[in-house]
Amino acid sequence: MSTVVLRRGRFSARAERRTLLLSAVLVLVIAGLGLLGLCYGATWASPAKVFDALGGARGGSNVVIREWRLPRVLAGLVFGAALGLAGAIFQNLTRNPMGSPDVIGLDAGAYTGALIAITVLSGTSAQLALGSAVGGVVAAAAVYLLSLGGGLSGLRLVVIGIAVNATLTAVNSWIVLRAELEVAIAAVGWSAGSLNGVDWADLRIPFAVLAVLLVLLVLRSQAVHQASLGDAVAVTTGVGLERLRLQLVLIGVGCTATVTAVAGPIAFIALAAPQIGRRLARSPGIPLLPAALTGAVLLQGADLVAQALLAPVPLPVGVVSTAIGGCYLIWLLTKEVRRT
Repeated sequence: MSTVVLRRGRFSARAERRTLLLSAVLVLVIAGLGLLGLCYGATWASPAKVFDALGGARGGSNVVIREWRLPRVLAGLVFGAALGLAGAIFQNLTRNPMGSPDVIGLDAGAYTGALIAITVLSGTSAQLALGSAVGGVVAAAAVYLLSLGGGLSGLRLVVIGIAVNATLTAVNSWIVLRAELEVAIAAVGWSAGSLNGVDWADLRIPFAVLAVLLVLLVLRSQAVHQASLGDAVAVTTGVGLERLRLQLVLIGVGCTATVTAVAGPIAFIALAAPQIGRRLARSPGIPLLPAALTGAVLLQGADLVAQALLAPVPLPVGVVSTAIGGCYLIWLLTKEVRRT
């Protein structure tokens, strides 16, 4: 027995070292992509110019770097990390690589709430945020209630989530078709998911909300780790599974809805980031930190590609993330079919 425990301890120590090493590498990649994002634009700024601008130097180009490019880079970092965390939360809950917010209908629900705020109300930032949050929570509640027979895990929840997602997508299309032309054009453009035009005024409240959600997740991280080892282990260590699952669902919905309220529904980051992070870390579960950092890398990289692909006209980042995520989804489905 002691030999088994010792082996498990050594395996856990190696896994933690790999995770820390991977996290350090991902942080360096994020820093490199961030610097590239600050340099790239209508005119190229050298790294020295970027550091001068960040240091407070005055000048027209420095204002562009600080007021236009920096908010976009930080939005890609923070929103990508939030989507990666949301995907890791729901994939841990369902124990299924398909169990991400954009697959099981939470993104579509948040978009429904935002569409109602745009078409029925005046569509202010506060209304978008509230509408996205309410829509995401309602979608999550619908998936949960419909899957009660199988519990909040497994293939049943994913299949029901896909059905809810399809239904909400149809509802969203109906709302757009019934809206006035100008409102419909704005809603369709926003639905692609974009970081174009993001400024500091758009980010202060979302960053504060995501910071609070991150603190709550950190406080529950030990319980999440115990639950990932199995329900029996979690129960014996005193973890209240139902309460933990409800808290994690609310945190995951909060992350998804906050991003959607600012940038629109950005697809496939939450689906791909946790699985890529798990494979890079070679972890048996889905570690939260690699998932968050991988999400930041994916969204930052996708946004740079979106800016450069048809320059000087920037594409919505959701177009690029959907293309990347579609290829990833085909690969994942092929692998799952071969396994069965």
